Amino acid sequence: MMASRRSPARMILVFLRDAVVIVLAALVVSFVMKTFLIRSFFIPTDSMDPTLIRDDRIIVSQLTPTPFALNRGDVVVFVDPGGWLSIQRGVSEEDPISWVLNAATIFIGLSSPDDNEHLVKRVIGLPGDTIECCDDQGRMSINGVALEEPYVYLPEGVSKVSSDDFAVEVPDNSLWVMGDNRYNSADSRRNMDKPGGGFVPVDNVVGRAIVISWPQDRWRWLDNFSDTFDGVESRDSSR
Repeated sequence: MMASRRSPARMILVFLRDAVVIVLAALVVSFVMKTFLIRSFFIPTDSMDPTLIRDDRIIVSQLTPTPFALNRGDVVVFVDPGGWLSIQRGVSEEDPISWVLNAATIFIGLSSPDDNEHLVKRVIGLPGDTIECCDDQGRMSINGVALEEPYVYLPEGVSKVSSDDFAVEVPDNSLWVMGDNRYNSADSRRNMDKPGGGFVPVDNVVGRAIVISWPQDRWRWLDNFSDTFDGVESRDSSR
C-alpha cells in the first residue's frame, strides 16, 4: 500500500514549523554565548597598535575575570570607569565589510550597539601591585622587578616606555591598564585625575580578548606575554 502524499499546505506548515524551531534554537545559542561565553568587539583607535590596529574585530572570552582569573599581560575589554571616553566612535563608514559584520553580530547577539562604551587595554598591575616608571633605562617595574616589554610600540628614537613618570599602588579589586602604543594611549596614566584615580574596577571587565577574528589576514591568537611577568610576585592576599 502506497503512503499518502502530503498536501502542499501541510508541507508549507511543516517547513514553517522547522524554520521557527531553527531560528529559536539559534537565538537561544547566541543568547547563551553572549551571556556566558564570548562577545565580539571592534577596535576604534590606535592605542593598542601594533597588537591591535584600528577596525580589527576581536573575540572576547567572558569567562575572565570569572571563573578564570585575570593575569598581568591579558588584553581586556572593560566598561569606561568614568570620563575616559571623550569621543565615541563607531565602525568606520568607509569599511562596508566591517559594517556588515558589526550588524550581523549585533543581530545574532554576539555584540551590541554599546561597543563604544568599552575600552581595550593590557593589564599591567593587579591588586596590591606597586608600579613605577621609569628607571634609568626607561623601563617600568612591578613590585621592584624591571620589565622588558616586547609588545610595546615606541616612536623612533624613544626608549622610555612612558612619557610620564609615575608611581602607584593598585587598590583592592582594581587594575592598572596601559595601551601597547604607549605614546598614543589614553590609559590609566592619562586618567589619574579622574574620580577612580586611573584604576579600573575588576567588575568593569567584560572579558579577555583571545583572538583577532577580522580581517582574515590579521587572524591570530592574542598573547599575554606571561614570560614578561614571570619574576613578579603577587601582593594580593586573595590570589
